[in-house]
Amino acid sequence: MPPVIEVRHLHKRYADKIAVEDVSLTVQEGEILGILGPNGAGKTTTVECIEGLRVPDRGTIEVLGLDPHRDRAELTRQLGVQLQAGQLPEHLRVAEALELYSSFYPDPADWRTLMDGLGLGEKARTRYGKLSGGQKQRLSIALALIGSPRLAILDELTTGLDPQARRDTWELVEGVRSRGVTIVIVTHFMEEAERLCDRVALIDAGHVVVVDTPAGLTERAGIEQRIRFRPSAPLDERLLTALPEVSGLTRRGETVIVTGTGDALNAVTAVLARNGIVALALRVEQASLEDAFVRLTGAHPHHS
Repeated sequence: MPPVIEVRHLHKRYADKIAVEDVSLTVQEGEILGILGPNGAGKTTTVECIEGLRVPDRGTIEVLGLDPHRDRAELTRQLGVQLQAGQLPEHLRVAEALELYSSFYPDPADWRTLMDGLGLGEKARTRYGKLSGGQKQRLSIALALIGSPRLAILDELTTGLDPQARRDTWELVEGVRSRGVTIVIVTHFMEEAERLCDRVALIDAGHVVVVDTPAGLTERAGIEQRIRFRPSAPLDERLLTALPEVSGLTRRGETVIVTGTGDALNAVTAVLARNGIVALALRVEQASLEDAFVRLTGAHPHHS
């Protein structure tokens, strides 16, 4: 199957500022690709070029086999977009907006179901100007999905939503993907990327640093895991420091902290078992996607 999106050597500048230096990536049908990166890395410019909202200075883009600029009208019928910042007329009611947008498509989703699924049912008759920031965000997501798109691009999907609304939105996105929709998500939330994304493209300073699964990214970052426990009997540290998987051992009172890579946990627990020692209050601190983000870009992501 050809990729749903194929970007090759994308370059875009504004006056004297280069927003995207050289970005190449592909998105396969049915997957959720996350685009992560520090502020100003070029994430939004990249997706705006993919959507046909901006014309690249160099490089080529194909979306569903179409040129986003030349074939924009045809692509629009198959593409759902949630912009990082959008605006509707202040007096347009929620239900009116959804009904209006559904009329633009030949086979739209049930806008009432979308409205209820995103927690907007009670706001059906509320004017856009009276909605909170989070409610406007939910409406923006609903409008992106109203046309039953083959591909949806969601920029800052859950910014402004409270934790419960964020998780409800994640479930909605997973349901949309289960129906075969390919999804691209631009996000600052590491938990969101780990929960939703099959692969993550990490963009920094206008370049793609790496594209991998969330687990693959943490492995590439080479961050050691930490194993904390309290031994049930006196422990000769040399039993553990002699293991090739163990790179270090420290003690904090009765607690032993072992650092290592690869299969360190199994190696440590096997040695303890052979010596009749139980690891009490065992806790393993694995590297997270956030750790990998910091290691690979030197920047700190936003927190939910």
